[in-house]
Amino acid sequence: MLAADTLLPVDRTLGVVLAGLLVAAMGVAAFAHLVHDDGRGHARAAALAGLRATVQLGGVSLVIGWVIGAVPTLLGFVLLMYAVAVRTAGHRITGNRTWWWAAAPIAAGVGPALVVVLLTGLVPLHGITLVPVAGILIGGAMTVTVLAGRRSLEELHLRRGEVEAALSLGLPPREARLEIVRTAAAGALLPGLDQTRTVGLVTLPGAFVGMLLGGASPLVAGAVQLFVLVALMLVQTVAVAVVLELVARGRLYRVRWHAIEGE
Repeated sequence: MLAADTLLPVDRTLGVVLAGLLVAAMGVAAFAHLVHDDGRGHARAAALAGLRATVQLGGVSLVIGWVIGAVPTLLGFVLLMYAVAVRTAGHRITGNRTWWWAAAPIAAGVGPALVVVLLTGLVPLHGITLVPVAGILIGGAMTVTVLAGRRSLEELHLRRGEVEAALSLGLPPREARLEIVRTAAAGALLPGLDQTRTVGLVTLPGAFVGMLLGGASPLVAGAVQLFVLVALMLVQTVAVAVVLELVARGRLYRVRWHAIEGE
């Protein structure tokens, strides 16, 4: 029996525990009256997220063998992951027609990293390897894109008086916004930095554990995890830099704040 089979057996107990954890999360959110900025309660959002995750993971589990069977379907699946990440990040940041600009930071971060690992042969363009690596990088880029975008726009809204003051002193709009949002956007990188700094001491990330469960030696598992963490730092740094530029140039904005600033 594989080690993975003994970690989380897929049986009725797993289903009951998962349902209990989800209900508990919803209960705590309802008790604390947690509400998102669009007015939706977090309890409902958590329920929908849990149900979507169940359906989506179930579907992927059924088709992944077919997907990795040929290069066209493999690349198509990676593009699907990218498209979903762009839509998710864009709508989370803006909620308006500018959401598609989220494609730029995610592509700018993930694209070069994937090209390098494919050209060097570290990740082969066949089999299952490309899907988890691309998924980790795309997911990391999506996360920092959302955090950097939302924090930057919120900072612009809260400190719009300072932006107007900078404009009155003769600073161009781009530079005036950059002075306000640069620090806020950079804050999106802190979770990734902390994860890298504490790896092996606080957490054992998924790639490391997955390699061990798959039968790899601890040394190989550690090397793979190190690659993932370093690649993620590059991907996330590039994504945040592009988000910062898009916000500074007024490409990403929220309608009500855009109108307030008279643009």
